[in-house]
Order: sequence, then structure tokens, then C-alpha cells
Amino acid sequence: MVKPDTLHEPRIMLEIARYFERIAAGFSPVVLIVLGLVCVVVGLFVWLGGLGFREFLVAVVGAGFGGICGLFIIGRNVISVVILAAVACAVAVIFERTFITILAAVLAAVFGFAILVNPYIESSADFTTEIRQACLQMPVHNWAIIAALAVIFIVAGFFLWRFISALCCAVFGTLLVFAGMTLLLLYKGAEPISYISSRTQFFTAIFGAMIAFGTVEQLLLCQRKKKYLTRKRQANKDKQRPKETAQSWRSV
Repeated sequence: MVKPDTLHEPRIMLEIARYFERIAAGFSPVVLIVLGLVCVVVGLFVWLGGLGFREFLVAVVGAGFGGICGLFIIGRNVISVVILAAVACAVAVIFERTFITILAAVLAAVFGFAILVNPYIESSADFTTEIRQACLQMPVHNWAIIAALAVIFIVAGFFLWRFISALCCAVFGTLLVFAGMTLLLLYKGAEPISYISSRTQFFTAIFGAMIAFGTVEQLLLCQRKKKYLTRKRQANKDKQRPKETAQSWRSV
């Protein structure tokens, strides 16, 4: 049964964040600081400029995705995991457009699921069991909405590929920044997830604003960079033309 007080609370996201907080709390202070700083720096880079280096990011994300799948499917066989990560990295680079489109569709489906499943989530010691029960309770039209979101982003990937790429970079960058700040606050002994859960609407607005700003900023910045590189290449060609003309004149 749907509880009115859970309609606007992103419970599933908070539970995942709390699980991350519990795991990270067991790390040593040095690990928390290093990982926190790395996540914040890389997150800012991806958030504001990921579109300009998307080939590198696609390779990293592909390798990471392959490695994680390897851990779950194959187990802790390092060689097999590395091989699977390398294969996934190569596939992601070769089929860059398809990979980014599928990634955007998956992200849209995950966020849609997280929002629509909230009313059916209750407090439970076994969160995975609660998720299964919530999935069984969700009506068919909710699953149709999730599928529609995935299809919309797949179609958008073919017609608005730069926008979808910028959006993916902005989402990943924002997630990394939030994760890095959480790790740094854990080092200080704070409980950032508990604080965020008490102000969900405020931080949700910040999260959305960061994604919107990062997407627009990358589209504008990378477009200017592309035009600058095009003009520079054209100028280099123009400089080489007199030399080629002179050489051809001497040869005659």
C-alpha cells in the first residue's frame, strides 16, 4: 500500500547513499581524503569539460563497466576481470555513439525507476527484499513510463547526440562531486547523508541545477573549442599552400 509520506521522499536513493556511507566510514582517513579529492577533481573536470574529452571518458566508463560486470559474473579472477574490462573498453570506443546512447537510456530508466518506486518502499532491514516487493507492487503503467523514458533517450541519441553526451557527462560529474564531498565530510566525522535526507528537496534542486548548468556550459564551451580548432587547422593549411605553390613552380 502506498504511504502518503513517501510520495516525495527519494527513499531508494537515500538508502543507496546510506549504504555507501556505511562502507566508506570503515576506510582509513588517508583513503577518505585521497578518494574524496580525486572524486571532486575528476567530477569537476567531467561536469564542466567532459564533452570535449568524451573519447577518453567513454574508454574509462567502458572499462569500469566491464570490470564491475566481471566481478559480479566471473568473480575475483583478476586476469579475467582485466580482460573483460579491456574488451568492454574497446567496444565502447569503437561504438562510441551507440555506447553513449545506451548509457543515457539506462540512466534515464534508473532515475525514472528510483522516482516511481518510492511510494512502494518501506523501511526494512533487508533492502534488496524490499526492492523486489516494491517491483511486484508497481503497476504496469509505471513500467511503461520507465520503458518510454529509455526509448525517448535512445531516439534522442540519434538526433541530439551532442546534447545527450553533454547530459551524461554532467550527470556523472555531479555524482562524482557529491561522492567526493561525502567522503571528505566523513573524514571530518560528519554524517552528510543524514543531513541530506533531512533536506531532500533542497539538495535535489541543487543536483538538478548542477546537471542543467553542466550540460549547457559544455555545449557552449565545446562548440567554441571546435570552431577554434577548425579555424586553426584552416590557417595552417593556408600557410602551407604558398610553399606547395613555390615547390611546384620550381619543379616546372
